[in-house]
Amino acid sequence: MGGLKDELLKAIWHAFTALDLDHSGKVSKSQLKVQDNFDKIEFNRMCWTLCVKKNLTKSPLLITEEDAFKVWVIFNFLSEDKYPLIIVPEEIEYLLKKLTEVMGGGWQQEQFEHYKINFDDSKDGLSVWELIELIGNGQFSKGMDRQTVSMAINEVFNELILDVLKQGYMMKKGHRRKNWTERWFVLKPNIISYYVSEDLKDKKGDILLDENCCVESLPDKDGKKCLFLIKCFDKTFEISASDKKKKQEWIQAIHSTIHLLKLGSPPPHKEARQRRKELRKKLLAEQEELERQMKELQAANENKQQELETVRKKLEEAASRAAEEEKKRLQTQVELQARFSTELEREKLIRQQMEEQVAQKSSELEQYLQRVRELEDMYLKLQEALEDERQARQDEETVRKLQARLLEEESSKRADLEKWHLEQQQAIQATEAEKQGLESERSAKERALQEAMAQLEQLGRERKQALEQYEGVKKKLEMATSKTKSWKDKVAQHEGLIRLIEPGSKNPHLITNWGPAAFTQAELEEREKSWKGKKSTE
Repeated sequence: MGGLKDELLKAIWHAFTALDLDHSGKVSKSQLKVQDNFDKIEFNRMCWTLCVKKNLTKSPLLITEEDAFKVWVIFNFLSEDKYPLIIVPEEIEYLLKKLTEVMGGGWQQEQFEHYKINFDDSKDGLSVWELIELIGNGQFSKGMDRQTVSMAINEVFNELILDVLKQGYMMKKGHRRKNWTERWFVLKPNIISYYVSEDLKDKKGDILLDENCCVESLPDKDGKKCLFLIKCFDKTFEISASDKKKKQEWIQAIHSTIHLLKLGSPPPHKEARQRRKELRKKLLAEQEELERQMKELQAANENKQQELETVRKKLEEAASRAAEEEKKRLQTQVELQARFSTELEREKLIRQQMEEQVAQKSSELEQYLQRVRELEDMYLKLQEALEDERQARQDEETVRKLQARLLEEESSKRADLEKWHLEQQQAIQATEAEKQGLESERSAKERALQEAMAQLEQLGRERKQALEQYEGVKKKLEMATSKTKSWKDKVAQHEGLIRLIEPGSKNPHLITNWGPAAFTQAELEEREKSWKGKKSTE
């Protein structure tokens, strides 16, 4: 909360200076109370409105007034905590580097060093209006259009002022309908907010983060890829990123945020700003110590000069008092002058050594700052290399598991093929033996079939003859039946009902497949003997 109060005090200072009022004694940190729901952006905009017309340059700039306002707020965040407010060259370099990285251009270190050489020695830094003019004149953004510069200022503003650690589109699974919807996610130090679109007008919800939350990677399922899970105290959120790189970036960013919450540390950009300020204070203290030592040496040298002057006066007084001892005094004076000249040379040598130490300390300070910048770059490259190595190890582990599974399946299939080959050889041998038996049996069955076909043809001819005989007998029987019926009718008419007694058959009626009484009992017995003989021969 202290950092927010400092930023608000700076905004109030700009407004008061625009109104030609003295801010000292008017507002202090103890008097400034900030509510939880306080909108610092609107407060800054109000103070900006009071001071922009009076101070903003009228010359055409590459940036819009809205971009100038964002640079004004960033200045209040990065400027020193003393009045009048200025931003030191180290913070100017930090801001210009971030803008150049976002725009995708290369940092021009030599150009900035040349700019620092031409910097006004009477000033320790730039005012906010000079910083806006420096960014707006396009000196460090050559070749970039207005839209690109505006986009870079907005992204740096979101990171440094709004504490936006990461943002972008992702798919989110609903808690009730279980459907997937695209949302614009914004990650801050203790919360993830998601909106309908990147204009941040329609907010759909928040994911509150604390030290008990965790983030896990999920396998692909239900046609969704690049899944990960955010577990909170009361809810769990399933999210799908656009690709594997975005998924890993979001998991790493959320994990780092939760880790900072566990440690109670501020966001990375605020912690880095605090480190830079502490480093500047340390270097300033060392420089002040060197200046103090130089002053002490200068004071000691002045004391020596005074002593020499006192001795010289004493020598002159002694020469005037004793003329007769002039030769002795002159010799004594020469000796004293020689001694003091030696001391003077020694003091000059000491002063030269101190000046060389001061120059060496300044050179070491510059080298130390260069090493700090190189270490920051090496740290970023190390993070990228570690991420690439971890991804490569994951890919290697996946390929290794796949190769192991394929080798295991290949060995299993090879064993099955050898088993099937052995069974096939055995089956071929058994089939050869069976084939010979079946061949002999087939020959016998073919001979029997031919004989059966011949008998069948013979039986067909006999059946046809029997049918012809049956038809003739049937016609005779029908004629006899009709005659008998006519005679019965005549007898009934003349003599009444008389029961006709007909002679019975001496032999039992035979029923066969071709009808009743097709042949006699003797013929049947003869045919049975013929069939039995044929059957025995078969």
